[in-house]
Amino acid sequence: MTEIDPTAVSAYRDPPGEAPWALPIVVRVEKGAEPTAVAVAEATATAVVRLLDDPRTHDGEWAAPVHRWLDGRIRKVARRARGARWTAAAELPGVTVVHHGAQVRVCLPTPTDAVPPEIAKLQVAGLELPAGETTPAKPGALSIALTPHVTMSPLKAAVQTAHAAQLAYAIMSGDDMLPWRDTDFEVGVCFPDAATWARLASSARVVVRDAGFTEIPPGTRTALALWPV
Repeated sequence: MTEIDPTAVSAYRDPPGEAPWALPIVVRVEKGAEPTAVAVAEATATAVVRLLDDPRTHDGEWAAPVHRWLDGRIRKVARRARGARWTAAAELPGVTVVHHGAQVRVCLPTPTDAVPPEIAKLQVAGLELPAGETTPAKPGALSIALTPHVTMSPLKAAVQTAHAAQLAYAIMSGDDMLPWRDTDFEVGVCFPDAATWARLASSARVVVRDAGFTEIPPGTRTALALWPV
């Protein structure tokens, strides 16, 4: 089992005096065409993994910022945009995923004190979305369970889902990853009841704990990444 606790001192590796880095996530939310929270969470997780798997991240022009971000805590900041602001954000380098009516752009990581203006001016909090229904994922997709014990806003849930997918990508064996890669890193979110959550958490390969900076208490187990042994 891989269990990340972002509150642990060992999770912070940013050089002293240097601002931490974060991965910007932009969710498109047009009036009258709002995506569901489930679709946003799944699209966000897929977009993060596709960025990590992109050749430009491994040995191309994205490598330096992504690897610098990976050297610290896996901070992600999700914002919402519509209209011209979405268009401006979508022109920045990154990956866009369109999934069940949701559109999510994951841009290159930046220091938190040097966020591009196209992203910095976007709203972080206050987004309400219809919950939506879970739908069957493709065979081979990664399953991520979200906790039944706390309520998270749509953007908070999307970030926690993305944390779980990122950690799964980091530790998954090549053979285990093959079927997931064949789906282009599709993610399916599920919402277990308390008893099922406890059972899944006892053997999950990845368990995400929240740092407690927003919405929920520090150390809360928020998401599990599940795939066959």
